[in-house]
Amino acid sequence: MSNHRPVFDQLNVVVTNMEATVAFYRLMGLEIDDTSTEWSLRHRTASQAEGGSLDFDSAEFAKTWDSGWRGGAGAVIGFRVGSRRAVDDIYQKLTEAGYRSQQSPYDAFWGARYAIVEDPDGNAVGVMSPVDPESRAAPPAPP
Repeated sequence: MSNHRPVFDQLNVVVTNMEATVAFYRLMGLEIDDTSTEWSLRHRTASQAEGGSLDFDSAEFAKTWDSGWRGGAGAVIGFRVGSRRAVDDIYQKLTEAGYRSQQSPYDAFWGARYAIVEDPDGNAVGVMSPVDPESRAAPPAPP
């Protein structure tokens, strides 16, 4: 895989009612991780043995990893690339072509390089490098 070729990897769904969302997707048959009480209303992940990630985030939490999040419900379509440099290069190419930035590239607390740019319809598209365990930091306090 080229370091610059994005591969679909993740869908972050920003929700207005975490418990209602979790109940719906569990009823559908998805396995959703339980988290600590501190995080249970902010972030949940549906396990996908087949690959890819389906994450649910509160609008408040989304603002901690996407400074351009406009609030309310929505989704972030996630792509992985092979290197931290590829995140910066793709971000630069897209924003120089006139696409709106929601989050400039930064070293995220979970250890990846991450950026978000809007597609022509305003959908948030995230670009993320592999996680480097040595680059991990403590997550921000839950909002």
